[in-house]
Amino acid sequence: MTGKSHSAPDANRVLQAGHRQSRNFYESDRLLQDYLSRQLDADALSYLTPLLIELGEKAANMMNPLSLAADQNPPILQKRNTWGETVNEIKFHPAYWELMQVAVDSQMMRLKWEPSLRERFRGQRHRMGFALGMLFAMSESGQYCPLCMTDGVAHLIDQFATTEDRNRLLPHIYSASAADFYTGAMFLTEKAGGSDVGANLTIAKPIGDGFYTLHGEKWFCSNVNAQIIFALARTDAAVPGTRGLSIFLIERTLPDGSTNPIDIVRLKDKLGTRSMASGECILDGTVGKLVGPEFQGFRVMAEMINLSRMYNSVAAVAGGRRALIEAWQFLNFRSTFGKTAVAHALVRDKLWELGAKQHASFLLLWRAIEAMDRAEAGDKREAELLRLLTPMVKRHTAETAVYICRESMELMGGLGYIEDTVVPKTMRDVMVLPIWEGAGNIMVLDMLRASSKSDGLAILFAEIEEICKDERKMVGVILLRKLELEKKFGELHLLEQDIMEVEAKKLFLALTQLYLEVLALDIHKRHQRSGSDLTFIWLREQGGTGPYIEKPLTQSDLEELIAWDF
Repeated sequence: MTGKSHSAPDANRVLQAGHRQSRNFYESDRLLQDYLSRQLDADALSYLTPLLIELGEKAANMMNPLSLAADQNPPILQKRNTWGETVNEIKFHPAYWELMQVAVDSQMMRLKWEPSLRERFRGQRHRMGFALGMLFAMSESGQYCPLCMTDGVAHLIDQFATTEDRNRLLPHIYSASAADFYTGAMFLTEKAGGSDVGANLTIAKPIGDGFYTLHGEKWFCSNVNAQIIFALARTDAAVPGTRGLSIFLIERTLPDGSTNPIDIVRLKDKLGTRSMASGECILDGTVGKLVGPEFQGFRVMAEMINLSRMYNSVAAVAGGRRALIEAWQFLNFRSTFGKTAVAHALVRDKLWELGAKQHASFLLLWRAIEAMDRAEAGDKREAELLRLLTPMVKRHTAETAVYICRESMELMGGLGYIEDTVVPKTMRDVMVLPIWEGAGNIMVLDMLRASSKSDGLAILFAEIEEICKDERKMVGVILLRKLELEKKFGELHLLEQDIMEVEAKKLFLALTQLYLEVLALDIHKRHQRSGSDLTFIWLREQGGTGPYIEKPLTQSDLEELIAWDF
């Protein structure tokens, strides 16, 4: 006998009938569209928009199952073959290579490094590449690390390698064919060193013509299967610290066609970014070519590290946005206590907080990327400012992404914790971002160095003053905070070292908060975006300098703040 349900036919559902998600992550992102339309010239926008639309559609659809499959089936190390020969081969799930094809087809590397495109888009190419990268990382953050490393090695090859090496290797990085595409890596971290790179022990022995054999152990090698690797080593063990480090170009295949000896001890069993291979490697006779002057290795590597920090920040903003829109879509079609979840006051208040944090991170990130493009075009003030902004944006966006993902998961309840959805993977992936490319304390120390060795701090304060000059009644308290921070920074270097470092952390947190408020104010002033207005109000309330909003947020308020179209 079949019993009848006492509820309406559609009552026993997780989401309401007709629920929907984005069909295209670019077309649904009002904020990114608005930003690029203002930042890029007509030629760049015309070239980039079809690529963004195509990648946005793939990121919202086909990339999702591929990314989950690559995450659930991480790479495997095959140490030996059938005949007992050591091969050190990494085996990937087919989904990994399908994702790599998407990356190559997107042109995120090609438009930055193919000579004619590089020249055509000079002064804009970082914004163009990172716009594509953000869409890609919304679905696949793990493989975005190898892509980051690839852009980094391209930069070092372009700046420091011989003409022959540039002409031979760069075409593999801007190749339009995934089969011919080379990825990069940096072998930096060692057991004894970690963040203290000056404690690295690997030795380089000369064998002639600028070539050396490297001997030592590299403890955390992300994208260990890369075809192009840069590694730090010492040519003279008697020269201590970072002063004794030189940098070497390692290729997986030697000129005679044999395999360059790199013994992969094991692959790391990581919490997140499981789709790509991170390993531990022993270099014993590994052939490398000296790049740049001897003993200048850390200075050369720092350029790749700083670029990687920007990639880290792009991945953070991408991860935060993906988690937030997953929660946003869920809450718009979830019925609880007699009404849609998004209609509840506390849910709206939390979405305001998360939307404002995400919006502010976006503004800080893209201000730094803009500085990167301008610096490359020869703007020395922007180059000085970038020296300070790079660690600032890396630290802030990484920590914010972790918070947004965690809170978005809670907003979705138990379903947000289940691996059927993308949120747990996103949460696991963003957890590494505060660690990669220098943990938070390292970023504080880098900001401290930047404040004493560049004009970045003075330029940032001048920018704050310029943005606020016509809004003195509205931002009087902000300007007072600016003056107080300027005074404290002026006194900072008079303190004893330990006290200086602790105080620096407090000051840079306060400076970041202040700068975020001013960036939101600037966008609202110039473009009258209500989302920027809501972000500014929320940030001022957090900084203790503004009133809380006087009326409940409406559905359209939230849609504007989260910059979302279904």
